Amino acid sequence: MQNRKVHINPQNNLLFLDEKIYPLVDVKEPNVFRNLFPYDEIPKIAFNDRIVPHNFPEDIFITDTTFRDGQQSRAPYTPEQIVTIYDYLHKLGGPNGIIRQSEFFVYSKKDRDALYKCMERGYKFPECSTWIRASKKDFELVKSIGIRETGILVSCSDYHIFYKMKMTRAQAMEHYLNIVRECLETGIAPRCHLEDITRSDIHGFVIPFCFELMKLGMEYNIPVRIRACDTMGYGVNFPGAVIPRSVQGIIYALNVHAGVPSELLEWHGHNDFYKAVTNSTTAWLYGAGGVNCSLFGIGERTGNTPLEAMVFEYAQLKGTLDGMDTTVITELVEYYRKEIGYKLPSRTPFCGANFNVTRAGIHADGLLKNEEIYNIFDTEKFLNRPVLVAVSNTSGLAGIAHWMNTVFKLKGDDALDKNNPLVVELKEWVDEQYDNGRITVITDKELSEQIQLRQEKHGINLPPIVD
Repeated sequence: MQNRKVHINPQNNLLFLDEKIYPLVDVKEPNVFRNLFPYDEIPKIAFNDRIVPHNFPEDIFITDTTFRDGQQSRAPYTPEQIVTIYDYLHKLGGPNGIIRQSEFFVYSKKDRDALYKCMERGYKFPECSTWIRASKKDFELVKSIGIRETGILVSCSDYHIFYKMKMTRAQAMEHYLNIVRECLETGIAPRCHLEDITRSDIHGFVIPFCFELMKLGMEYNIPVRIRACDTMGYGVNFPGAVIPRSVQGIIYALNVHAGVPSELLEWHGHNDFYKAVTNSTTAWLYGAGGVNCSLFGIGERTGNTPLEAMVFEYAQLKGTLDGMDTTVITELVEYYRKEIGYKLPSRTPFCGANFNVTRAGIHADGLLKNEEIYNIFDTEKFLNRPVLVAVSNTSGLAGIAHWMNTVFKLKGDDALDKNNPLVVELKEWVDEQYDNGRITVITDKELSEQIQLRQEKHGINLPPIVD
């Protein structure tokens, strides 16, 4: 007891007694938390009502895995596509570099070509990083490229240690520490990806392992970053939930017990249980400086935390975008659709074709009177996406004209008023649909098809809408 230090906690300026050091618990049989994860039942969310305090870092940031985890569930991007997306990420992150890093594979020539081209851009942010296998050969490859930091896979649950690696915890820990030391010997900062942390023994393996990683960082005077990976999406943010499923419990343990400072701690979430965004925000609130994301959540299985979602989470938590240019998100949506051939589901928040489209007749009436009634924020300002009203039997001439002007971006002298002959014809067609018993709204594609049939005689030329 006399060896435990008392010092000031900078978060609340109260005296704080250092927590005890947790030793490695080298079990003979794997602890796979069968009480929480019975494979033949739905996983359990258990509670012990142990509450940890908020610990929101002064500096929070986003890191990107679009070119690494984001490529594990789709055809690889071409080098040209990677460079273009990287340019967009630089613009989106703004002058303050809120999107701090972007990680790349380096195994194929195409991967390395893309990385070199991105590095040639000379951007400070996002900093180019890599993800490699834990081998001396890969370390030397990264060193030759000139990368400052690289990710290394260090699986931490007994599922991986015992069943995949066929090791004990002590053997795995020794193996990992040797790998990290080799990386540090090359002068490269390691980013340790703690795979499957939400099924791991936090006190018996994760804390003692990360404590040793922090010691190595101090020994070599090179920061060792920790990425807490919710590989299977088991994390929950409910107060009082037990670890290893408690996100705030994991972050608290890494901050306080393992001594990992917020600036060296990231959360990497998956969306298997629809919790990727909420868990990432929770990680920020309880002490992780970074959250790792991919564009549009594209990633393995159900995907990663969507980067664009965390841009708006950042703004809500900090009260400012800190220079991020959110209109780039819409540009990226269009680039993916036109150049990559990837179309987002229409109801995807911030990005889908219908995310700010109102279809209910009574809602449409409210929007036409004041768009704040049914729009989440000024979507035209922040996303270059004006609010839309779907056409139905209650839209009237004004509603149809509003839809056309908004969808086709007709402004000034090009804008159509409600008395335009084409608008009147469309209104007659819409009325006929509902007179014949239709009860659903008219789709954008249907309206576009009717416009294509009629526009020539009215001297109008509008592009077709393609689903």
